[in-house]
Amino acid sequence: MKRRAYPSDLSDEDWQRLEPMIPVHTGIGRPVKWSRRELVNAMLYVLRSGCQWRMLPHEYPPYGTVFYHFRQWRRTGLWERINQALREQVRVAAGREAQPSAGVVDSQSAKTTEKGANAAMMEPRR
Repeated sequence: MKRRAYPSDLSDEDWQRLEPMIPVHTGIGRPVKWSRRELVNAMLYVLRSGCQWRMLPHEYPPYGTVFYHFRQWRRTGLWERINQALREQVRVAAGREAQPSAGVVDSQSAKTTEKGANAAMMEPRR
């Protein structure tokens, strides 16, 4: 029986775009019990809802399995590569270069200290 979709689940179109970037099981270790799409959907549920891993709904794979894969993919830089590839696809679709040519840094947004001027650097009087 197929489960009902959550709002955080990938659409078929999104999965087609993401699937080639998600690693395939190498055959080493335990046999695969959960599809890669279900693992990604479970990760997106946690990330979008803000719930704890242990509070993952029962329709998804066990939270330990989901967190294990999430952590492995984070350690190997997979999420960064996926983000970069998707960002490039969006830029090209918008008629722009795949890589940005410049960046903007807003120094007004950076917080330094709550005290202003010399008060933050001067020693208190005794």
